[in-house]
Amino acid sequence: MLTKILKYYSSSLVVSVKRSVTIQSNSHLSTQMKLLNDNKQFKKALVLFDKHTKNNADIFSSSIITQALKACTHLRDLERGKTIHGHLISTRTKNDLYTTTSLIHLYMQCNDIQSAQLLFDTTTTKNVTIYGAMMKGYIKNNQAKKAVDLFNQIETPNEIIINLLFNACAQLGTFEALNLVIKISNAIPKSFHSNSILMASLLDALMKCDDIEHAESLFDKRKNKTIQMYGAMMKGYVQNNQAKKAIDLFNQIVKPDEIIMNLFFNACAQLGTLEALNLVNKVSNEIPNSFRSNHLLIASLLDALMKCGDIKQAESLFDKTTNKTIEMYGAMMNGFNLGNNPFKTLNLFNKMKVDNIKGNIIIFHCVIRALSQIADYKLSQSIIKQIPNYFFVNNHIQYALIDMWGKSGHMNLAKEVFEKLPQPNQSEYTTIIHCYGLNGMGTQAIELYYKMPKEFRDEGIYISVLNACSHSGLVQEARSIFQSIQKKTEKIYSTMIDCLSRASLFEEAQKLIDEYDHDHSPSIVMYTALLSGARNFKNTDLSQNLYDRMENFFPQMTSSLTSAAVLLANTYASSGDIDKASNIRNKLHKSGQKKQMGITSTVVNRISYEFRAYDRTHPRSKEIYAECQKLSAELLQHGHKYDSSWITRPLNEGETIESVLSTHSEKLAIAWNFVANPGASRIQLTKNLRICEDCHRATKLIAAIRKCEIIARDANRIHHFTTDGKCSCNDYF
Repeated sequence: MLTKILKYYSSSLVVSVKRSVTIQSNSHLSTQMKLLNDNKQFKKALVLFDKHTKNNADIFSSSIITQALKACTHLRDLERGKTIHGHLISTRTKNDLYTTTSLIHLYMQCNDIQSAQLLFDTTTTKNVTIYGAMMKGYIKNNQAKKAVDLFNQIETPNEIIINLLFNACAQLGTFEALNLVIKISNAIPKSFHSNSILMASLLDALMKCDDIEHAESLFDKRKNKTIQMYGAMMKGYVQNNQAKKAIDLFNQIVKPDEIIMNLFFNACAQLGTLEALNLVNKVSNEIPNSFRSNHLLIASLLDALMKCGDIKQAESLFDKTTNKTIEMYGAMMNGFNLGNNPFKTLNLFNKMKVDNIKGNIIIFHCVIRALSQIADYKLSQSIIKQIPNYFFVNNHIQYALIDMWGKSGHMNLAKEVFEKLPQPNQSEYTTIIHCYGLNGMGTQAIELYYKMPKEFRDEGIYISVLNACSHSGLVQEARSIFQSIQKKTEKIYSTMIDCLSRASLFEEAQKLIDEYDHDHSPSIVMYTALLSGARNFKNTDLSQNLYDRMENFFPQMTSSLTSAAVLLANTYASSGDIDKASNIRNKLHKSGQKKQMGITSTVVNRISYEFRAYDRTHPRSKEIYAECQKLSAELLQHGHKYDSSWITRPLNEGETIESVLSTHSEKLAIAWNFVANPGASRIQLTKNLRICEDCHRATKLIAAIRKCEIIARDANRIHHFTTDGKCSCNDYF
């Protein structure tokens, strides 16, 4: 009997010791893994986990499994997390809330919403922590409405849950979301008001739901303002285009942290002024050295410098930065696009590939926008092939592609992208209608306008479709659309006036100007549109009358008035009154105002070239000018007569009308294409101003003589010159 008792106590002692060792071992492993995770050494944490899983998988504690899942979450290693879920803990997830919460975090962070929902739905006992994990996941995956729906299922939400609700409402930014924010904030227990993070989220929600006044009132009443509250308010001001208020708040903060600095640079970037640049330089010089390792902060600084016009300093900072991030590349590329330097954007894209940095949505969007500016089919085609196919399902990429193909004169490809969209949004409709107009396809633009949802119709849509009518001579259709518009803005009036003026309907256009002037201040844009039409029809009396009225209304010599004076001079010149044209040009010269220089760019063998009128800066200018003479001789042989009204300076000794007009920027660009590729069958040009009538007539003949298709995008539209000597605009431009 004694032997049996001793055996029993002996075996119990062994089990007890084993359990004690296991508990101590588990505790030690959990501590080690937590330490590695806290130091962002997630791979090492999983290696340690694997080392102990071979024989002890069944006795792992929840804390160990939680740490393993945490490492998987940070590494976005969904497959590894699923393996742990399936092989190690599938039997205990129903009852272990810690493990369930960790799994939901993993699935949501890895965008596997379906698995997270299934796990949540099959969990019998739910607490606020699990609800919080689901809400956080929905917000992370831009499904804020589902987060709000979950909130409504919770009987007693704690501070964390309410904080998540405010985050969800901030993401929605709707009137309904604002009402919910106000309702919940009014019902918050007083004990919650001391939670500064909760108050910051409330301010953020109010600002993003466009209740700035309420947010300002709440912020001003707070005695102990935290840095998070200043983050929330500054961010809201920037998002609501009130950058100056954001900067004013920044100046109140004694010790701004990196987030505040980042928001300050965002505000300055939004302003884009010289004063903002001075502030950027002042603050950037005072940045603590510890902040300079913050790549997001440096990217925001680069963005501010670029948007404030200091490209040289931005490039210097970018070049000096050793560990360049994708955010920095994005800031520089976006800045180059805004500054009309698309080839610098493409150069950075090539540098990224050399540095083995993979592009993201922002980078590829910048690249496509750059190609849109360049408007060269071959170059666009070669670079688009380098973008992974899965990016083409993104709305921003699709929108940019429609714009790019449309502006390069390939509406068939733009239409192809558009028709693949399951539900085109407002921006996509606006873009393709605008591109139809650019390419002289007014009928297609109108057809699409009437097919699109009526709720999408806004100022941008109206301007795009009226422009399309204007450039295709569809006056009656434009009248019908214009009359249907309830709220007519200055830009809408101006576009309709342009349409009427192009059709020589000056009296009707003048009536619209008078109608607008009755309730508003005179608009120089409208007068310029009418003056442009008068120029087309060489109507000197109307042109002079309009210009006199413009001088009376707008005595300051603005850029718009300078453009009007140039139009008036061209009108006199085209009607044969060279003296009056010269007088106006001399007056402009004496005033110090200069007309915008015409520049034509073209891509030859994947390299961009720019030409100005009478340009001799190209290293092969002799060959280019020889080709111009050759083209001129061919044009004269086919009956082309050069129009002297397009000569804007006195002839030098030895010059002729032909020698001057044959060296307009677009003709030099065409000549260079033929010099570089004698058998060219397709040429693309982009000009910053409107193509002149002489160049338009000449280009039609060149396309026919040389059997070469020429696509020229000017400031107003895209001209498709075909080999039969015709242009897509039917000379209506």
